[in-house]
Amino acid sequence: MKIAKHTVPSVSYTLTVEGEVVDKAEKDQPLSFIHGIGMMVPGFETNLEGLTAGTAYDFKLSAEEAYGEYNEEALVDLPISTFMVDGKVNDSMLNIGQVIPMQDQNGNPLQGTVMEVNEESVKMDFNHMLAGKELNFTGEVIDVREATQEEIEHGHIHGPGGHQH
Repeated sequence: MKIAKHTVPSVSYTLTVEGEVVDKAEKDQPLSFIHGIGMMVPGFETNLEGLTAGTAYDFKLSAEEAYGEYNEEALVDLPISTFMVDGKVNDSMLNIGQVIPMQDQNGNPLQGTVMEVNEESVKMDFNHMLAGKELNFTGEVIDVREATQEEIEHGHIHGPGGHQH
């Protein structure tokens, strides 16, 4: 079976960025996802389209095919009061380079990296850590199956490699 919309590919992969391995999934614990519904960066799915079990792959994704270009507007100065708990700043949270889960004004979750801290504000970077980077993927397609109607409706896989109810 070929990887296409509403199939569930299981793949091993190694992701390298600027020569460093930043993520990987081994054959015994592959990445499994519903293809074609936006679970993965678009370029990743495009490059896997049409492959079958047992096929090795090796491709590069430009920043725009992956997490987008680095956006200077995603560097934001937040008032130090944002990080106060019971009237005190939680200093253990504000280490340079630390990633803090936050949310935007609409309640959407996002990750911010602490870039700079002073007495009045904290400079946060809300770009994805791989924004502006070329991604290099190598791996193998381990398995491909049809997604169930329930998986498609729920937007995630069930059973092995997925979540179970």
